[in-house]
Amino acid sequence: MKIKISNIISLLLLALFTSCGQFYKLEKSTNWEELYEAANNYYNQGEYSKAIILYDKVLPVIRGSEKAELADFNYAYSHFRMKRYIEAAGYFNTFYQTYNRSPLAEEALFMNAYSLYLDSPDYNLDQKSSRDAVNAIQLFISRFPQSDSYERATTMIEDLQKRFEEKAYQESMLYLRLTNGLYPGDFYRACIINFQNFAKDYPDSKYNEELGFRLVEVSLAYGERSVFDKKEERLNDVFKFGEQFKRKYPESKYFSSVDPILKKAETELIAHQKLKKEYEESLAKAREEEENENHAKVEPKPNENIPDINNN
Repeated sequence: MKIKISNIISLLLLALFTSCGQFYKLEKSTNWEELYEAANNYYNQGEYSKAIILYDKVLPVIRGSEKAELADFNYAYSHFRMKRYIEAAGYFNTFYQTYNRSPLAEEALFMNAYSLYLDSPDYNLDQKSSRDAVNAIQLFISRFPQSDSYERATTMIEDLQKRFEEKAYQESMLYLRLTNGLYPGDFYRACIINFQNFAKDYPDSKYNEELGFRLVEVSLAYGERSVFDKKEERLNDVFKFGEQFKRKYPESKYFSSVDPILKKAETELIAHQKLKKEYEESLAKAREEEENENHAKVEPKPNENIPDINNN
């Protein structure tokens, strides 16, 4: 039994060395026909790294010939099979631009989009490549609306849109957490803007109910901490956001929590308006006193040193 196992190992090693020797000879070969056939064979056998090396050698030679089309297509797929998605996307796109009348053009354009889709990161990372993928998918859909891959392409877009939505939600919640820091003022304003933009960008999102309530909460905190001249305007925003939320989500689990916020905003607003009235009255009184004082200064006083001419 041990002899048989050793024989099998020896045969495998011999095959390996033979294969390596053959590939080494091909790398040194200048016979482009031989290289072309070998590259295709390696591709068909799933040895994509070897196929890529040989295609790199032969493609510049056969460029413009009938053989180049299949070689370019296999070359792009070889990178895809090796999970080099960015490179594959570029090669599939180049293939489509070069051979847009080819029977393989539709598949190449789809694979360009699919490669970018597979390279797109999770929602918590930068989404530039995801946006590139969406653009590529939309291009495919517009060029081939009757394609068998149409539904698959739309599903890919929906998945990417969910990533954008999740990233936007997490960014919104980050701003909310930052309001608990030492300098919350700017982050209150950022929250208000961000929450409203989220609702515009993702009107059907499952997060809109929660963010709508957080908008009411944050607007109260922002109003309470505002400078005197902006306080009334920002407290009035609390009522606007609160009423909007109650109309839109009458069955919300947050519904009962809105009225106490509005009541607190009302108390804060009444106190502010009273203080504002007292300030304005005090300011008006001070101005009146200042005007009276200035008026008194310009009135002429009788001069007791002027002689009375009637007594002379």
